[in-house]
Amino acid sequence: MERNDAVMPWVAIVSAAIMWIILLFLFNKETAPEPVVVDPAVVANISKEYPTVGKTVFEQTGGCAGCHGINGQGGVGPALAGDEKILKDPVYVHTIIVKGKGGMPAFGDKLKENEVYAVANYVLNSWGNKIEEPLTPATVAEGQTKVDPAVLKNRSRFVPEDLKLPEIFLGTFILVLLTYGLIGLYSVWAEGLELHPGIHKVRSTPLATLGILTTLGLSILFSVLFVRQMVTDYAGWGAKEPVMPNVTAEGFYAAMILLMIAASIGLYKKYFMDGEVLVEDASGEFPW
Repeated sequence: MERNDAVMPWVAIVSAAIMWIILLFLFNKETAPEPVVVDPAVVANISKEYPTVGKTVFEQTGGCAGCHGINGQGGVGPALAGDEKILKDPVYVHTIIVKGKGGMPAFGDKLKENEVYAVANYVLNSWGNKIEEPLTPATVAEGQTKVDPAVLKNRSRFVPEDLKLPEIFLGTFILVLLTYGLIGLYSVWAEGLELHPGIHKVRSTPLATLGILTTLGLSILFSVLFVRQMVTDYAGWGAKEPVMPNVTAEGFYAAMILLMIAASIGLYKKYFMDGEVLVEDASGEFPW
């Protein structure tokens, strides 16, 4: 008799894809950079102030010279003179001044906005450094429209740090739909579009044998890679300078192990294990 539920798995998977797009939209909206308020007065004064105000902040108010040297030659902090990195990415200088990094404290709440831009432009235009246009709030706003490395790191995780109720609901619903859809597709693939009551004998083929050996071999390979990654990440945690674990690689290897084992079981059921069909409930929608 013909199955009455062969289409439903595809409906579930398409619905899951739509929900996934909505979920990504919510995540991208939350990780979008906050708009920078551009003050015309600040822009007008930047070019005029940075040679004097910037120098004062660097040498006295901010105490930058104590770590980076009076001439940017470096000391406790890295050298700033002739630094190609900061010239290629001037917004980086603004970010470090405002948010800090490593041993350098954040000055975003200690300096006025005009002082931040003044000292940033002083660094970017002194000791052999030179940028074509001064760093302005508009430049920072344009730079922040690019994907920040911290955002990329957060998106690369399988479980984002900040989960709200809508994301939890959608994520759970997507998993349910995918589970139903995949099991349904597997059922149709393993048993066919028509169900014939009785015991069905199966005969393996060379291609099926190769397939099951390949999937088993890949499951072993990914298991080895997973264990090696875990050992590497554990060693990184125990180092003098701890290294963040590669969560993406761990999750990928774990997922591939499960997928390869599932593929092996599926191939075994279709090509190596005899099956039996008793009856199908014509009113049901679940393929199992």
